Amino acid sequence: MIRPRRAGPPLALLLAALLALAPAAGAQEQVAEGTGALLRGLDKMTGETTDLRLPSGKATRYGRIIVSVEDCRYPTGNPAGNAFAHVTVWNEQGTGAPLFSGWMIAGSPALNALDHPRYDVWVLRCITS
Repeated sequence: MIRPRRAGPPLALLLAALLALAPAAGAQEQVAEGTGALLRGLDKMTGETTDLRLPSGKATRYGRIIVSVEDCRYPTGNPAGNAFAHVTVWNEQGTGAPLFSGWMIAGSPALNALDHPRYDVWVLRCITS
């Protein structure tokens, strides 16, 4: 009969060390609000990229879509840090349900991405001035 092997002291010590170094489950990073966001758009048909500097609450036309930023936040004391912005994208008429509405994270652009056949839009950083 083969018995499963138990974790020896080295593995138990490693797990204890990892748990001790891990931040508390309820800990939250302090964030600051930017005055807007710097987004990058990609036209998949032409391969051109365009940087979109949008103040919070404003919208702009990018190709055949309309992009707006409602809010942008970043780690306090680190404006170049991992920003996250609430972005909404509509069709070129600006009517109907949004094509995308949600938080985009600069450090993980694929986590919550715009699903459009022609355009990609992602957050680069917050604007602080």
